[in-house]
Amino acid sequence: MSSTVVTTPSSRLKLPRWALPAGVAVLFVVAYLVFRGTATLPHDKEAPQFLAVTDLREWIDDHRNDNPLFLYFLNYIRLFVGWLYGLFQSVLYALGWPGITGVMGALAWLAGGWRIGLAAVAGVSAFGFLGLWQSSVDTLALVAVSVLLSLAIGIPLGVWAGLSGRVRRVITPVLDVMQIMPTFAYLAPLALFFHIGAPAGAIATMIYSIPPAIRITALAISEVSPTAVEASGSLGATGRQTLFKVYLPLARSTMALAVNQTIMMALSMVVIANLISAPGLGGDIIRGLSRAQVGIMLPAGVAIVIMAVLLDRTMMAIAHREPHTKLSPVDLVAAGVLAVAGVALIPVLPRTWPDGLTVNFVAEVNDAVRWAETSWYGVTTFIKDLTTGVLLNPLETLLTSSPWWLVALAMLAVAWRVSGVGAALTALVCLLAIALLGVWEHTMQTLTTVVVAVFVTLVAGLLLGVAAARSPRYSAVQRPILDAAQTMPAFVYLLPALALFETTRFTAIFASVIYAVPPVVRLVEDGIKGVPATVVEAATSAGSTSGQLLWKVQLPMARRAILLAANQGIVMTLAMVVVGGLVGAGALGYDVVVGFSQRPDFGMGFVAGIATVLLGVMLDRITQGADRRPSPRKRKST
Repeated sequence: MSSTVVTTPSSRLKLPRWALPAGVAVLFVVAYLVFRGTATLPHDKEAPQFLAVTDLREWIDDHRNDNPLFLYFLNYIRLFVGWLYGLFQSVLYALGWPGITGVMGALAWLAGGWRIGLAAVAGVSAFGFLGLWQSSVDTLALVAVSVLLSLAIGIPLGVWAGLSGRVRRVITPVLDVMQIMPTFAYLAPLALFFHIGAPAGAIATMIYSIPPAIRITALAISEVSPTAVEASGSLGATGRQTLFKVYLPLARSTMALAVNQTIMMALSMVVIANLISAPGLGGDIIRGLSRAQVGIMLPAGVAIVIMAVLLDRTMMAIAHREPHTKLSPVDLVAAGVLAVAGVALIPVLPRTWPDGLTVNFVAEVNDAVRWAETSWYGVTTFIKDLTTGVLLNPLETLLTSSPWWLVALAMLAVAWRVSGVGAALTALVCLLAIALLGVWEHTMQTLTTVVVAVFVTLVAGLLLGVAAARSPRYSAVQRPILDAAQTMPAFVYLLPALALFETTRFTAIFASVIYAVPPVVRLVEDGIKGVPATVVEAATSAGSTSGQLLWKVQLPMARRAILLAANQGIVMTLAMVVVGGLVGAGALGYDVVVGFSQRPDFGMGFVAGIATVLLGVMLDRITQGADRRPSPRKRKST
């Protein structure tokens, strides 16, 4: 007896999973070939929207002292921040180098013991040896003011958000945008409303460094044990008593981490704030960049790294100290002697660092850079030309020669496929806004640089992260390098890039890669290490080889961590590529820099900053949406 197989229409029409994306890709290729070179929206320096913003700045400058908003509100904020900066600066100048060295050494000793205390003494002395004492003091004052304001606003907001889910839901999207915004994007509006100088630099630094203070404080408060809170309430404690007797003490160590991250963010921003005439070490770095002289930049970069490492180690020592740990009498006496000796020497020694005790190696560094350029010219030129010819130029040609509407539709399709409807609509709105702002061509050039830099960053981050996750010995060697790399402010990464590749687009890519790789490596390593040991053992017992274990088990199960690494890589790369406008990256970064340095181009720089934020929001939402969506295998099974 024969049987017949009945086929339904649905089974006959079922297509492979790749068929639809392939068909859409073919349609986009055909559309590109047909409409190539049309509706490309070329850049126009004299666009009406640029001129309108420049005219607005002129009007604000003319009415800064008679408009009620400035007269009774913004000017008072600027004057208060300026007074606070002057107060910190005066105190530091009054202490002089003996007092600052003794006091900071004593505080570091109390925080982390004699090693950190002596390191603080050596580090503070290094500012003088490098010939940058006054600039370092100005930077310390600016960081102190910015961190004080950030914590004064951020910690109460963080506590409120930690206690109230409604407040947390309202404030989270605002913090997301603030952290996505590249550092340059803060400067133009602040220069518009707060003019230029130390107050504007301090306010810009405060706004940039306040998100971690709020986020980490909210996390610390929300993770306090509910049992401890209920016990406090059952004993009759009021809400205020519970806050100060339970929440804050139990969240102390995590909140110390919030202070640490705020300081690190502030140190990164005070350098860039020199573009709006903020004082400090940023001036030396900007001057070295403008002259393409690493010898001028290097001492200031070293000073910033030393300052960052000292403050980081001191705050981390405080964070890791047990709440009830008592200092030994020896530490108390030693720290006291160090502080008293420093203060006692103020009237005896000069308050400024003696010129005879400085070291000048500008010429030697410049000679070494010229030697490196000559000796490694073939290697660096080959790498630069290969990347430019194979990746940068073809992708830039594709994006800038495509009609703007075709790029928008392609991004809509990609975002929809990767992250869903919400991310797709966000991407479309951002691209439409960029087209209306008149910076489409430069945005596509910046997007090209970001895509290439992110590709290289993710490849390097995956390789190094996987190696660290699978080899504890390699991880132990790599971890202190990553710690140091994440402590350095962004501008420091321009030093090796400029020394090796001069001022080109590739220089910005190289700097952004070494800036963004450390967090990507950490996230990938943690994600793979987080795969349950039982799953790994089961795969191994089933006969999986090392390669199969990685590709079939560890990487798929670490998908969320890898997607988060991609998100962080994109955000950090975008921020660094814009900074790379100072070393030849061009496009939006160059527009922002020119907008600060040349008054008639302020409008173009301001609009370029907005476009950079829109580009960052678009890329961030796409990758965040991919993190929240289930994997294709899970979608298929459901």
